[in-house]
Amino acid sequence: MDKINSILKNKKYIENLKLLEKLEENREFCKHDLEHFLSVSRITYIKALEKGLDVSKDVIYAFGLLHDIGRVLEYTKGIEHQKASVIIASDILKQTEYTEKEKELILNLIDSHRKKEDLNSLEKLIKTSDKESRNCFNCKAYEKCYWSAQKKNNIIKY
Repeated sequence: MDKINSILKNKKYIENLKLLEKLEENREFCKHDLEHFLSVSRITYIKALEKGLDVSKDVIYAFGLLHDIGRVLEYTKGIEHQKASVIIASDILKQTEYTEKEKELILNLIDSHRKKEDLNSLEKLIKTSDKESRNCFNCKAYEKCYWSAQKKNNIIKY
């Protein structure tokens, strides 16, 4: 967990997390905060274990913590958040003990988490975990949400 905690303690990560919180303080729908990041990480890790995928907890949690951090640049500079997340995550990961192979995998997962086609099994897993992390059944903006009724999470799955 040292690698994961090095992200949480990273100055650039903390700054972007605080700025994201401020930028989304009036956001009515699901926020992109540490709670979301950890939920995505935990669900992805559980599903990876269930499916017997060969991917480390450190990589999964790094993906979860960093996959939406680029929303800051999306809101302030109009850069697609997955591309912006790769930019920010790349800088943060340079200051960690992740191997080059792990960094490359993390950045590829971040970049592909909005991809719709040609997904490998891990990419499919992170995409569904990201969506399943949302507790629609307890959302104050449920009726206003743009997600279709079929897409909303109305039960606990993980």
